[in-house]
Amino acid sequence: MDIMFWVKKVVSQGMMPIPFILLLLLISFLVWRRRSMAKYLVSCAFFLLLFLSSQLSVNTLVRPLESAYPINSTPIAGACFVMVLGSGHADIAGATAVQSLSDVALTRLTEGIRQLKLGQECMLIVSGWGGELTQFSHAEMMAKAAVELGVDKSRIIQFPLARDTIEEAQYLKWELGEEPFRLVTSATHMPRAMAIFAAKGLHPDAAPTDFIGRDDFWWRLTADNLVASQRAIHEYIGRLWLWIKAVS
Repeated sequence: MDIMFWVKKVVSQGMMPIPFILLLLLISFLVWRRRSMAKYLVSCAFFLLLFLSSQLSVNTLVRPLESAYPINSTPIAGACFVMVLGSGHADIAGATAVQSLSDVALTRLTEGIRQLKLGQECMLIVSGWGGELTQFSHAEMMAKAAVELGVDKSRIIQFPLARDTIEEAQYLKWELGEEPFRLVTSATHMPRAMAIFAAKGLHPDAAPTDFIGRDDFWWRLTADNLVASQRAIHEYIGRLWLWIKAVS
């Protein structure tokens, strides 16, 4: 289980835009004497960077993911559970928990708190392990940030050992069984997250946030577009991994 987890992480990172483009350039230098192949690889790297930095990439890769589920402002009736999927944080000396969260994590958390207000006596569920580079688990940091933002500590459930969405779904299954809940995550990640939770027999109600598909001039090449493309590619790779697991 651990080996497959790390294999997935390494392979997915290697297929991200910057590492993949650098790999193409490295191979082109290694085969430089074979001019036609080297030129082909450099051309592929150039046009890949051009595409992924453009508005065309956002329209092609990001928007289909973000349009799958609309913004959710429906009041929550009955038992109320809101699960916010983990993202990332950093240990910053002297910083508050809110200041330590990544932009993605903070955006997800604020949406989760908004969802809490749509129900009565809702429980907030946060998740995420800490890895080897942080002192606190991500779940603990999210819980501390939620308290700083006004959530009662007694209304927070933590899953500090969940390392990815699949494990988050498993921990939630153990906690809630078949109770319905509001699921908060980034809009690009929502289609894959919904598929994972549904496959576990859970009943999520999507509440997407962190929309990154912005309209821009077609001719502008930006780092923001490159980051958005990278996140979309990460999701498509994740969906491919789920398909491989299902057929294997």
